[in-house]
Amino acid sequence: MKAFTPFTGIVAPLDRANVDTDQIIPKQFLKSIQRTGFGPNLFDGWRYLDAGEPGQDCSGRAENPDFILNQEPYRQAQILLARDNFGCGSSREHAPWALLDFGIRVVIAPGFADIFQSNSLKNGLLPVVLEAAIVDELFRRVAATPGYSLAVDLESGRLRDPGGETWSFVIDPFARECLLQGLDEIGLTLQHADAIRAYEERRRREAPWLFPR
Repeated sequence: MKAFTPFTGIVAPLDRANVDTDQIIPKQFLKSIQRTGFGPNLFDGWRYLDAGEPGQDCSGRAENPDFILNQEPYRQAQILLARDNFGCGSSREHAPWALLDFGIRVVIAPGFADIFQSNSLKNGLLPVVLEAAIVDELFRRVAATPGYSLAVDLESGRLRDPGGETWSFVIDPFARECLLQGLDEIGLTLQHADAIRAYEERRRREAPWLFPR
């Protein structure tokens, strides 16, 4: 997992509440357990005019011109602005994987489904909770200025718009440090690799019958 560093990105508005994980990445694309390759099928049912199939080359598929991520400049968006209860539905980790693989690094919403929020933090996607009134204002600004961008600074817990206005957000301190250091659960475990090896060697000496040759 890459360390989360400050950046400025285009904000794509997805003005829908209760977006569930099957809409984020439909079930037919969940056969892989790799974390990459899901970006072309992000929001597949909304993004294309045909029904997608696993392994299909998406470069020649007919796109829905009304879907926001098919429009410029939002093809390059790194921030998704959404409504309440984003990521509801099943517990699939593929939802944050697909968002990240498309290029989305931050999702801003008034609230997230608990499991989606947890999965996002563990995979390097930053879910930012802001008050509904602030989210409403951001939707207005994005509508008024296509290509509207925000600067994201996780270390200070702030968003800043081009005019200099800032908004604070709160992230669980442990999750924040993991994101800043680029550590998922495997990475955290590997920080103790020497201690783990020492324990295994000690157990091998103490109870050799547990380690058949």
